Amino acid sequence: MTTAKQKYLINCQEGANHLERATISFILAVSASKEHEAAIFITSDAAQLCVKGGADGLVSEGLEPLSNLIEQFVANGGVLWLCPVCATVKGIQPSDLIEGAEIAGAPKTMAYLASGGVVLA
Repeated sequence: MTTAKQKYLINCQEGANHLERATISFILAVSASKEHEAAIFITSDAAQLCVKGGADGLVSEGLEPLSNLIEQFVANGGVLWLCPVCATVKGIQPSDLIEGAEIAGAPKTMAYLASGGVVLA
């Protein structure tokens, strides 16, 4: 008997401004992506995490480096959807993005939720 994969959407709006919250979002995302389909909707201060080198050196005391968690998430098949408005405000271009990240907004996230996705955070 096979169980259908669940779909999870994690919202992450924190980056270097609040490393603990950002890290917790990615710990949750890595856990979800191990056995399920998972996406992170990246907004606000978290936008820099989608940029090449943007997570380098970001470590909340006592927790795994954010860059490691992002790599694990993408390796598990997780995708990062960077808010297009946030990308524009921060001057981020598609060529600036890390592997597994794309600029995708409300229509994509709403479709994901409508197709059975559940918001985790």
